[in-house]
Amino acid sequence: CPDYINFTKEAEFEYMPVSYQTGTYDQKWIEKLCVQNYYIGAVVVEMYTHAEHLQKNTEVKTRKQCCELEPNGADGRDNGIKEPSCGCCTGALEANFNSNVIGVAHIGWLSKDVTTNDKGRHDEYGRSVEDLTGVFSIEKFIQLWGNDSCGDVQVDWLPCI
Repeated sequence: CPDYINFTKEAEFEYMPVSYQTGTYDQKWIEKLCVQNYYIGAVVVEMYTHAEHLQKNTEVKTRKQCCELEPNGADGRDNGIKEPSCGCCTGALEANFNSNVIGVAHIGWLSKDVTTNDKGRHDEYGRSVEDLTGVFSIEKFIQLWGNDSCGDVQVDWLPCI
């Protein structure tokens, strides 16, 4: 039942305006990454815009992991009925961002309940958003865990923030 994605990107970008006879092209670097794990209700976003210089190393790992079924006997013995040891399904979303930037950065994460409440909405457990402008370095590690039972996975309820 394990299901995972590992993503790694190391890159360096330098802005150099380009001039043509018809004018100057001055679009600066844009780099966007959004990773969503619908099994645990977690999303991580890394975005750089208006970047004159961007040197980055990004690692993101996300996984779904089903738990082993264990005997249900009160004395620890196998009574023929097996139940999940920690819920039928769990998982994680881990991100490691290291970058040197001249420009604008947006780093964020969001954690929501995978099941809907009485009003049909997904309760939010936590959120963090950082917006930076100027010359700076980022060293950030984000780790989001899920521990719930998985049912049918529905998409489009977990936004990139």
